[in-house]
Amino acid sequence: MKILDSNNKNFEKILDALLLKRKNKVKSNSVSVTNIIKDVKKNGDKAVLKYEKKFNQNNVIIPSSKNITKSIKSLNLKVKKSIDIAYDRIYKFHSLQKFKNISYVDKFNNKLEYKYFPLESVAIYVPGSTASYPSSVLMNAIPAIVAGVKRIVMINPGYKGKQNSAVLYAAKKCKIKEIYSIGGPSAIAAITYGTKKIKKVDKIVGPGNSYVTAAKKEVFGDVGIEGMVAGPSEVTIVCDKFSNPEWVASDLIGQAEHDYLAQCILISKNKELLKKVKFELFKQLKEIPRSTIAKKSLLDNGILIYINSDRKIIEVVNRIAPEHLELNVKNYNSIVSKIKNSGSICLGKYAVMAMTDYNVGSNHVLPTNGSAKYSSGISVNEFYKRISYVNLSKKGIESLGPSVITLANYEGLNGHAQSVIKRIRRK
Repeated sequence: MKILDSNNKNFEKILDALLLKRKNKVKSNSVSVTNIIKDVKKNGDKAVLKYEKKFNQNNVIIPSSKNITKSIKSLNLKVKKSIDIAYDRIYKFHSLQKFKNISYVDKFNNKLEYKYFPLESVAIYVPGSTASYPSSVLMNAIPAIVAGVKRIVMINPGYKGKQNSAVLYAAKKCKIKEIYSIGGPSAIAAITYGTKKIKKVDKIVGPGNSYVTAAKKEVFGDVGIEGMVAGPSEVTIVCDKFSNPEWVASDLIGQAEHDYLAQCILISKNKELLKKVKFELFKQLKEIPRSTIAKKSLLDNGILIYINSDRKIIEVVNRIAPEHLELNVKNYNSIVSKIKNSGSICLGKYAVMAMTDYNVGSNHVLPTNGSAKYSSGISVNEFYKRISYVNLSKKGIESLGPSVITLANYEGLNGHAQSVIKRIRRK
């Protein structure tokens, strides 16, 4: 893993280069993605099925209700109960995010309103094939349910014609009846433009690999997507001399096992802790099934950073703008208020990112690749659209109109000015 020292003269330059290198890897798939999207637009279900067979050994686009029921019945009761607990906690937290419509009347008797409307249809992308993430079903669907979206569709790639039973149970829990066993860029294209078997939606949300992320960016404009980059996972952990190296290493591995392109960064003022964590990493990597993925992620994208001041730590964290941030330090209150760029912040040694991925209640679909500088994670707000209503009185236009005429003429928009003049001209 790369080891950086903030005292190095070229520290910022080196850090930016490493972050950019990984960012470019995420973007590098756009050419092949564009070709897949064009193929699906032209050839519809035939193209979708072609890519499913190629990438997922799957020849089923729409799973039968009989197979879904059978799969759910086979699910372990403990897993079902865990999904139930997560559902209740996520629903509770997100139900507190509802918006109120705005309405007021000004001194001229003009009435202005701002109303929230749920989107008509949304597709949630749930990664699948050889992996299974029932938690992603809950994190994407529950905010949409709270917002009042009528049609929620699940896209979840199966493998050899089968979908994960826990994912299907989570979908049932969220009352999702429209399920497509498809994935990757072809799935994004199909749900954007529609095919004979697949009805298009107004918006697509949910995390995916770099190909899915690139596909969502490509179709944006023809369909809505989240106002962020929900790409391969990231965690930045800040530690001190009181941190437990064994715990910290397990947190890093927990993020690294997601994807080859996942990024794990560790920051500390204690050089000895950095060494201990590095030792623990390679010791613990031998103990997990997805060790090949986690090891490649750590070697390619992982960074250990020595920084000798809180001020510099704050500066670097805001520069990285990580998806997940763990402040595994004794006095986190002294720095947390100054950190503005992160999707989610875990405070203290027990607040581990892995918990937030499941049942704490906050959302785990968060901005990646530095997009936490200008965007936030999935919330109920993602599933609303907003409309302004303006009702002007005669007194209102006569009082405010002259200044509008002045500005319109200043901007060279005489037509604007005339449309106001005609309404306030006295006989």
